[in-house]
Amino acid sequence: MVIPVHDVNPVRRTPWVTCALIAANVVVFVALTPGVVDSLTGGSSLADLCRLEAFLERYAVVPKELIHHQMPNLVPTGDTAVGPQGPGCVVDQPGYEKSPELSVLTSMFLHGSWLHLLGNMLFLWVFGNNVEDRMGHVRYLLFYLVCGYAAAYVFALAYSGSGEPLIGASGAVAGVLGAYLVLYPKVRVWVLVPFLIFLPLRLPAWLVLGSWFVLQAVYSSGAGVTGAGTVAYLAHVAGFVVGMLLAWPLRPATPPPQVPDHPLYGRQARRTWP
Repeated sequence: MVIPVHDVNPVRRTPWVTCALIAANVVVFVALTPGVVDSLTGGSSLADLCRLEAFLERYAVVPKELIHHQMPNLVPTGDTAVGPQGPGCVVDQPGYEKSPELSVLTSMFLHGSWLHLLGNMLFLWVFGNNVEDRMGHVRYLLFYLVCGYAAAYVFALAYSGSGEPLIGASGAVAGVLGAYLVLYPKVRVWVLVPFLIFLPLRLPAWLVLGSWFVLQAVYSSGAGVTGAGTVAYLAHVAGFVVGMLLAWPLRPATPPPQVPDHPLYGRQARRTWP
């Protein structure tokens, strides 16, 4: 898997929505997700785990809740206690009303680890600004949310009996990648390729994003990966396809990017003759 760091595709306006989405994801993870601060020092405890389970149970989307509205009778409360089998998390009847449909939205801003968060936000930062520039702020926000909802519903339909929480912005971000592939397939993207060391290469977007999609499709089938149940690859595939379909009508009217005359972008500056 290559790591994108910059695309040769300048924008005409400030990507306020992309910046706001990144900020919201970071704030939710750092300030609201239980146990994150302690994890920086390696000091996570049973209490942190119990609070995190209660937090995810309330705000993450769960397939069987979303599809069948099978709400649990007992949920983690976030407290700890010592039982016959030792210390554990307390469960009780939920003291709140959970909307499965609304949980799709809240789950888009939840992440399970720093790597999960930073990976999603990097892809959103590199590719989201141009998609927002092409669609406009409001349409881009609606597009982002639709892709996230579509990804969650497709995954939930495929695993309708699962009680495992589904979290992350990956489905919505995958929609952004699909739209970028449709709108700017020939744009050059600077990437880091792990080969003994990280090699910087400038590759076309169709190769970077196309190979990413193929990997997600392969992994979603369970091939080439172990423990595939911990990553919702199918949600990535669904979000990507929906993003492509929604962006396709905009393709004919999308002008080619103007490459700045600067060595950073892979083209030498023009010489001015007297």
